[in-house]
Amino acid sequence: MSNIKLSLAIGDYDHVRDLLDGTVRAEGMDLTVLRLPIEEIFYRFIKNREWDVSETSFGKVVSLASQDDKGLVAIPVFPSRVFRHSSIYVRSDKGITKPENLNGKRIGVPEWAQTASVYSRGMLAHEYGVDLKSIHWHQGGVNEAGRVEKVKLKLPEGMKYTVVKDKSLSEMLLAGELDAVLSARPPQPYADGDKRVRRMFEDYRTVELAYWKKTGIFPIMHVVTMRREAYEANRWIAMNLLKAFTESKDRSLKRMADITASFYPLPWMDQNTTISRELLGDDLWPYGIEGSRKTLEAFTQYAFEQGVCHRKVAVEEMFAPEVLTTFKV
Repeated sequence: MSNIKLSLAIGDYDHVRDLLDGTVRAEGMDLTVLRLPIEEIFYRFIKNREWDVSETSFGKVVSLASQDDKGLVAIPVFPSRVFRHSSIYVRSDKGITKPENLNGKRIGVPEWAQTASVYSRGMLAHEYGVDLKSIHWHQGGVNEAGRVEKVKLKLPEGMKYTVVKDKSLSEMLLAGELDAVLSARPPQPYADGDKRVRRMFEDYRTVELAYWKKTGIFPIMHVVTMRREAYEANRWIAMNLLKAFTESKDRSLKRMADITASFYPLPWMDQNTTISRELLGDDLWPYGIEGSRKTLEAFTQYAFEQGVCHRKVAVEEMFAPEVLTTFKV
């Protein structure tokens, strides 16, 4: 039997490299790989479903699942995980020195359903008691005007939310029309070194490590999904893709810990890997549901509370049933 042909769009991560270049094979499949910018992947796949398998915004996946959109089927492969205390940017002259100072402020988000923003708002509300309804939220492109939401929202009653079509959030931040921005991608003024904009948590690594120790949450940004038509035609692809992605990720972690040669242009990579394992556990980047259940449960709760989801989504319902359990030898 010949291999089936599938198209895959994903970011150019080291932990997927061996799968994309054929060093690791997804059994029974020949993959046509598209390496594209993340925003383009999300836009084209959510809007047009242009390929069979795709890296996808976790926020969009859980939102669509809550609206009983069955078009996407996920596997528990998480290409991007980022702690998001670092993604809160504030005007330096607004006296915002702690999360509680955000109450009553004007804050921009690129999309209400952007995964990073969901985590940031959830963390602010649950860990610091910030009242999300006291804030006037503005949605627009971070550095370009005209960005739009990709999914239908069901905002809680009393949430103040304004769509901004003709300005970027960066422009509004510099003009004093916003006090802060929550964004995975840094506002351009911050990237340019403009002192009028700073991170709220400047020593974010210390704060994020304390958050991890308290909550066990390592935020999942992106998940791999399949078009339902591709999955239903060959349901075995779910487990075979999970196995291949896992092998590729494990090979990447092994390279990171190798002291024999420098596989990354960064000193002390092996030592940093050892330290990270001591802090986060042997599997720094767990795939599968059980190894990330605390994170998955927290995110689905945050997304429901914030109106990204139209109902509370059970973790298992997003994923192909074939990957919920696996065999033992």
